[in-house]
Amino acid sequence: MTRLIRDDYETFIRNINKKTGIDLSLYKEAQMKRRLTSLYEKKGYSSFMDYFRQLDNNQDEMYEFLDRMTINVSEFYRNYKRWEILEKTILTPMLERENQLKVWSAACSTGEEPYTLAMLLSKFRPLSRIKITATDIDDNAIARAKLATYQERSLQEAPEEMKKRFFIKDGNFYKVKDEIKQTVTFKKQNLLADPFDANHDLIVCRNVLIYFTEEAKAHLYHKFSSALEKGGILFVGSTEQIFQPAQYGFEVVDTFFYKKI
Repeated sequence: MTRLIRDDYETFIRNINKKTGIDLSLYKEAQMKRRLTSLYEKKGYSSFMDYFRQLDNNQDEMYEFLDRMTINVSEFYRNYKRWEILEKTILTPMLERENQLKVWSAACSTGEEPYTLAMLLSKFRPLSRIKITATDIDDNAIARAKLATYQERSLQEAPEEMKKRFFIKDGNFYKVKDEIKQTVTFKKQNLLADPFDANHDLIVCRNVLIYFTEEAKAHLYHKFSSALEKGGILFVGSTEQIFQPAQYGFEVVDTFFYKKI
């Protein structure tokens, strides 16, 4: 029975990879299998193969699967103290040297992170001069990011001045103003499989790497390092400290901030 269950999951992995380009084997198996088993059982399916047949024929089901698989949990100014350090310790000296920054929000989920970056950069530059690339593997998350309408709980750490300046309250929701939306370009990207653009000054990739295997994480650290300019910064999540950063060409600037050397 155990072998049959494993074969069922492995076939599911192959089918999902063929259909979407997503390689689930690069995620921690126990976590991913538990999450997806819970999802398909709640929907009344008895196996991964039954579940895949539905995903293959129902786009809404596929969106829900991608949403669950990619762990879209985000907030504006999440872990606020880290954003303060980014503003005061990282961006202030960086913008004294550079007129225009090349900024990338990797695995941007539903858009809270790149819009937060734009708001932060607006303290230093006019919005017309701010350009941020934001990428994610999930088409549904990108669509939601472009819509840019959020529940109030997503703004619980956002400064009041930013809420007033850059959001329009609409009932129980907050809409990001067009002037901020226009600073961000969203694209689909598989971090593990797709090539990275080069010469970035700042890459933000937070609360995503913890879901990858150690081998996949090492692969990504090398890719991020290659994608940065010398002196560029990688900003990771609060549970994603890089041990032995020098092996990837980084040095620690502050907790969760790494400079390419």
